[in-house]
Amino acid sequence: MAAAQAQAPSAAPAGGIYNCVDAHGRNLTSDRPLPECSDREQRELNPSGTVRRRLEPSYTGQELAEREERARQAAQRELRRVEEHRRDRALLTRYPVAAAHQRAREDALAQIDTVIQAARLRLGELAAQRKPIEDELEFYRKDPGKAPAVLRRRAQDNAQSAAVQRRFIGEQEEEKKRVNARFEEESARLQPLWSAASASAR
Repeated sequence: MAAAQAQAPSAAPAGGIYNCVDAHGRNLTSDRPLPECSDREQRELNPSGTVRRRLEPSYTGQELAEREERARQAAQRELRRVEEHRRDRALLTRYPVAAAHQRAREDALAQIDTVIQAARLRLGELAAQRKPIEDELEFYRKDPGKAPAVLRRRAQDNAQSAAVQRRFIGEQEEEKKRVNARFEEESARLQPLWSAASASAR
């Protein structure tokens, strides 16, 4: 009886049973952590076969750094995905149908055209003002240095103002390109959203 009692504790390891599938696909079991599975998760099982706990892989310093970098990149991708989804929903709320988006594009371009038209009108006014100045300067064509300072200053101010208007018109033309590009990008994002919304409405 005493001999039987002395042998009883060795029937099941007190520390549990360790189990994993190694890199070769073998299902391994041991009464201690398995070195073959140091690079992967292991399970510690109760004698009944239920999972007592899970052991994370043991990593080197470089492996830990690589693991953390992958986790950081995955988190950034998820943040971008969430942000893009939020932007898409806001865009769809603002432009529920294609016609609304097209109207917004036309309105934005019309506002820029109005500004450009005003600048061109001002450019025409400056050209008209330049004519009498040039007529007066014609008297000093052979010796421009003899032209009165006030006349030279009027000519310079006129030229500078005209240059400002031409530069402003060029900037507005570039702005029209940017507005068109933005609406094209939005349209590409909205097309599948409109299609999905239309399908769900049917």
